[in-house]
Amino acid sequence: MTTNVRPVLEVRGIRLHETAADRESAVHRCADVLEELGAVHPTYREAMLDREWAMSTYLGEGVAIPHGLDKSRALVRRDSLVVLRFPDGVDWDGHPVTVCVAIAARGDGHVALLAALAQILLDPERARELRETTDAEAIVAMLSQEDL
Repeated sequence: MTTNVRPVLEVRGIRLHETAADRESAVHRCADVLEELGAVHPTYREAMLDREWAMSTYLGEGVAIPHGLDKSRALVRRDSLVVLRFPDGVDWDGHPVTVCVAIAARGDGHVALLAALAQILLDPERARELRETTDAEAIVAMLSQEDL
């Protein structure tokens, strides 16, 4: 059985060759893409940064999930996820991050996808595949699987 992630994760929201000097720059890039997709109000980026400084969004296995604070949900125009890959890595409060899965959510439409992401991160081989793939469709397919 699969989860339909297409409403929240579009191929055009996957960027595989990003660069960022630091964690703050990476969060800004995530916000840029969410804005490009029309998913968030421009001030959502500040909520993403506020969240990051309040508590790191680093998940493990080279993955971070930048997102806004609960009170910033009104700045979300539609639920969306974007995936940015930083091949050279970004220092994330002492952890190397190569993939950011940025979240903009008004409700809980992204929960199934986050559950799939958690399952991927629990499997070192699948986590490596997520960090290293250069195929946007492969990322959508990987995050669409419930039974990993």
